[in-house]
Amino acid sequence: MTTIPDKTLEARNRVIESANRLGVQLNEQELERWMKSITEATGDSDIVVDEETGVFGHKVTMLDFDPKDLERFRAIGKIVEFDDIPGVVETALALSGSAAQSKVQTHPGDCDYFERVNIIAPTRAAACEILARIMREKALGSMSGVNFQFIELKFGSYSQNVIRHNRTYHKGSPISWSPDEVIAGEIQAKDSQGNPLVITWDAVAKEPGWCKLDWVVADQVRGQLSNASNVLDVTWEAPDGTITPLDGYLDGYFQEVYLDAQSAPIFSKLVKQVSTDVLDDYVATLKKEVKKYVREDHLNYGKAAKRLYNIFRLNGQYEEAAFLRELFDEPAALLYQVHSLVKTVQEATEKATVFDIESILDQTDELIMSVIRVLEGEEELEIVRHLLRLSRCISRQKPDVPLGPQVEAAQAEVMNIVNNFFYEKMTALPAIKAYLDSLKA
Repeated sequence: MTTIPDKTLEARNRVIESANRLGVQLNEQELERWMKSITEATGDSDIVVDEETGVFGHKVTMLDFDPKDLERFRAIGKIVEFDDIPGVVETALALSGSAAQSKVQTHPGDCDYFERVNIIAPTRAAACEILARIMREKALGSMSGVNFQFIELKFGSYSQNVIRHNRTYHKGSPISWSPDEVIAGEIQAKDSQGNPLVITWDAVAKEPGWCKLDWVVADQVRGQLSNASNVLDVTWEAPDGTITPLDGYLDGYFQEVYLDAQSAPIFSKLVKQVSTDVLDDYVATLKKEVKKYVREDHLNYGKAAKRLYNIFRLNGQYEEAAFLRELFDEPAALLYQVHSLVKTVQEATEKATVFDIESILDQTDELIMSVIRVLEGEEELEIVRHLLRLSRCISRQKPDVPLGPQVEAAQAEVMNIVNNFFYEKMTALPAIKAYLDSLKA
């Protein structure tokens, strides 16, 4: 039996002391297992394959993945994934975000997927045409089923400032397509002067930009509605074997767990093209996101904590990472999931046709019970009051009465508690407070 190194033991003891001082519950055995494993995660390859399940990913990421939910994620993956086309399209589907960290994120908000899509074509223009075709076919072919409803996708970027639904979208920002707009192949909008403007699917295909698809799914394993998304990292493989990202940047692989060992050759071929600075670039991107989520206009200390965890575990700041790891298992962290699911309830009510009203109301009841289990006093009463109003609105739902005001009110109350919890705990640890202060500076 191997023993934990002295330095790791000292770090573990400091995390336990900090957690006890701040009233954070922790599993000392799991904490020791993780700290020992991450300090020993060395070797010639960054990639680890689980021989029993066939999943694979970065060695640090794999320490946080719990295979007990694998079949659930694979089942939902069947809804969101793209099919291979021999000699034309190669794919590798992965979990990302909190879904890939199921040992840590015991209350994940959504089912997030990430898919590498490599298109083999004679020219970049031909690759863009193929992508446009398969994205539209995917959306049209997965509009709805007994347990899912397509909500929207992002494809293309605005070539000028555009007004849609009384909101201005700036040049270069991603274009969101509703199911009806995907079917029509065009978007009715206005230019900045208020003149009618038609944006067609084919016109934006030359610069696909950020590609993402969203569904609401009835998660039959957990008995709840969830948002399932798939972010695409699309590359073009030229006849000479050169691989080029269609959005100009090939993503790193530091937060994905790939679901099928058969996609390993495609993954290996693509990541060979990743920049040698990819880890630095990934951490730099996370830092920018942390800065955004600690600003008043985007305040979300839950999202900031998740990104800080990834920064610390990749930078070798294991003590700080271990402390943050424990926060995600706290009862108050459940409210982070409630915040996400309130929006899912809204989408299931307003944008879906496959979910009956009783199942949506059951989901709302479960959100109320989650809040009651976690909170007490005025905080509990205020959030439950908003959720009860939301429930009444859903039961009386009329097509011309939006749920937005009730959803926003409930989310604001929940987010206020989430922000206070994560801010108080994170900044009570001097090393994390100093890191946040350095980012703000």
